[in-house]
Amino acid sequence: MIDLKMKKSIYAFIGCALLMLATSCDKTKSYSELLTEEEHAVNWYMAQQEIVPYVPSDSVFEVGSEAPFYKMDEDGFVYMQVIDTGDLDNRPKKGDIVYYRYKYKNVKDMYNGYTPSWIGNADNLLESSSSLIFGTTVITSTVQLGEGLQVPLKYLGYDCEVNIVIKSPKGPTKLQTECIPYLYNIKYFKAEY
Repeated sequence: MIDLKMKKSIYAFIGCALLMLATSCDKTKSYSELLTEEEHAVNWYMAQQEIVPYVPSDSVFEVGSEAPFYKMDEDGFVYMQVIDTGDLDNRPKKGDIVYYRYKYKNVKDMYNGYTPSWIGNADNLLESSSSLIFGTTVITSTVQLGEGLQVPLKYLGYDCEVNIVIKSPKGPTKLQTECIPYLYNIKYFKAEY
């Protein structure tokens, strides 16, 4: 026979187990919920910007820190603000090795009220540049930060600089299931042989 003290201990244990189970289930979000959060975060950020909902037909972008963000694809996965067009007479060609320096912030963190610091190699010249092979989406080193990073190279020249918002489907391959959008500042350079 179980005494009263033992019954209370069992009930307390069961209560704690149920509370832990309910708490752990509450923290797991579905992919659909994560996508919705990502959409809200990007919409919040873009609502603070001037947006042109298409790529100019002549590919002549407004330039500068006050320039609008352009919606670069019909799905709205990539928005680009051109800070500097670079050398429009010297554009990357498919297969070119392109070096870039970048820094980024998590847009979802910004949406949730945090002030994330910039992360990346843009401000540390002792850290090596990153590189990609333009027009390739199968080489791991090229797409590790996502194919969205190649979008500016289709329109701009070497030595260009952009701010670009990239949603997870075009972002870092390792993080696509986490549905995190990033704001990047990127400068692209030609490989010197």
